[in-house]
Amino acid sequence: MVRHRVWLFDLDNTLHNASCAAFGGISQGMTDYMVRELALGRSEADALRREYWHRYGATLLGLVRHHGIQAAHFLHHTHLLPGLEGRVHGHPHDFDALARLHGRKYILTNAPRAYTDRVLGVLGIGALFDDVLSIEDMAMFGQLRPKPDARTLRRVAVKLGALPTRCVLVEDTLAHQKVARRIGMATVWMQRWVRQAAKPITPLSKVGVYLHRKPAYVCARISSLQQLLEIRLP
Repeated sequence: MVRHRVWLFDLDNTLHNASCAAFGGISQGMTDYMVRELALGRSEADALRREYWHRYGATLLGLVRHHGIQAAHFLHHTHLLPGLEGRVHGHPHDFDALARLHGRKYILTNAPRAYTDRVLGVLGIGALFDDVLSIEDMAMFGQLRPKPDARTLRRVAVKLGALPTRCVLVEDTLAHQKVARRIGMATVWMQRWVRQAAKPITPLSKVGVYLHRKPAYVCARISSLQQLLEIRLP
């Protein structure tokens, strides 16, 4: 049964320390973008960025819906991140565990493909995955529907030829795991970097209370990908 599992790995703060490498720059890039494209003051742009994150789960969705922003333009300019390659780091022992993990393995990330490719290139683990599904692959009926959209998660399972009950979502964001579990996926909460810092562009600090207990929709908590070789899942 384990050999038939389909593993869906988030990228940021799951496979590498994005809080250190990228989130600050992305947050700043989003605010800069909104100042420039919407002609807002910086404090107003920053507040709107956060409001759209809370309301839609992604700032981009609010900008597309209310301001006609083109997603590709936004994703390109907010993820330029000069010097990113010098900041990205993960754990070799984790990557060794990934290589030994049975089943098909995919990246499923709300990050854009160009950024994802840069991170995977630095980590040197792209060959460990069967494919990469980035935010550009999460469009339905001409609209982006990134995680945690239940329709997107179901569509991913169909695309990969797997029942949701055969899929395991491994990532740091509880909101995504809650929806994944609701449609039948197993869920693994990666806490290594969640414990170190809250994401500057998310309300993660509000779920800090959960770090030392396991919500009902989380099948397992881990602080290292090596633990995937040992945990028991539905």
